Amino acid sequence: MSPRRNRPKGACPSGRSAEDDRSGRYGGWQSTESWQGEEWSVRHVAGASAQGKAYRCPGCDQLIPDGVPHVVAWPEHAGVDDRRHWHKACWNAKDRRTTRVQRSRNAPRF
Repeated sequence: MSPRRNRPKGACPSGRSAEDDRSGRYGGWQSTESWQGEEWSVRHVAGASAQGKAYRCPGCDQLIPDGVPHVVAWPEHAGVDDRRHWHKACWNAKDRRTTRVQRSRNAPRF
């Protein structure tokens, strides 16, 4: 037997739709920021909501383990496939970072 629901699925207590709920569903809040000449949607994800999957941060090229608070950012005109998961510190330092050059293990470092 499945557990009983106290309210209808998808309904918010304030009467707003799930799309209007800019906080709570993912444990954080969402905003819009301007970066590289375009508008970006930025969603802050709480650690408790970040369960089940590890992501690679494009800022530092390190893994974001599951359960770690982080930021999900995507260009406003883009779709779901363009979302990227960033460490909060990497997202805040994105203008001060340069692109990381990927090298093979035996490549020269000059």
